Amino acid sequence: MGSFFITLREGFEAALIVSLVLAYLQRTGNLERHGRAVWWGLGAGVVFSLLAGSILFASVGELEGTAEALYEGTAMLMAAGVVTWMVFWMRRQAATIGRHLREQVGRSLEVGGGVALASIIFIAVAREGLETALFLFAASGESGPVLAVTAALLGLVAAAVLGVLFYRGALRLNLRTFFTVTGVLVIGFAAWLIAGGLHELGEAAESEALEGAGPIAAIVYAIGFTVMYLRGIRAPKEPAAAPGGTAATQTEG
Repeated sequence: MGSFFITLREGFEAALIVSLVLAYLQRTGNLERHGRAVWWGLGAGVVFSLLAGSILFASVGELEGTAEALYEGTAMLMAAGVVTWMVFWMRRQAATIGRHLREQVGRSLEVGGGVALASIIFIAVAREGLETALFLFAASGESGPVLAVTAALLGLVAAAVLGVLFYRGALRLNLRTFFTVTGVLVIGFAAWLIAGGLHELGEAAESEALEGAGPIAAIVYAIGFTVMYLRGIRAPKEPAAAPGGTAATQTEG
């Protein structure tokens, strides 16, 4: 289930950015002229993410024994740190994401037109894709690649559906609640990766103490970061404008 919630959250973040950009282009009368650049950027970001994920999964196939355990353990700890950082970063950016996107899109239209606009979407999607690829690689070692990839695909489908409904105005989703709940879940999965990573490193070092420390470290990690995350949540200064032009939803993450 960790893979599902990660791709649901990451995929919806990307879909939210695309929706906000398309809505801005529509309101300013630039959708017909520059809308295609958004899809080019989205496609390039997806391809880049797939290539990065393929390299990660292919690289571990060349390793065996201690080297494999060391590689997987390190990847799990890195993934835990990345996804935790992602949750806190999104919480900080949530209040002003709408305004920042409008400013970026406006500047790109003035300076570089479609190429600059495609670059904004590419960077946003590629960032989410890299984070997702790293997490899936780490998670597949514990749950198995088939289960992890299947859950991830379901999460992406759900994220795409939510993104389309949000853009069309058919979905009135409280984004603050959505990102708060999924943020806590992601921290929990990061703690699970901490336990798995320390277990793998313990096997590589033949240290029972390191393996045994995994569950304790995971519990402390989950409780500590969850408390920090929930205490840091504040009402956003600027609700993100819904695609239809209203500001009825919030983007606190």
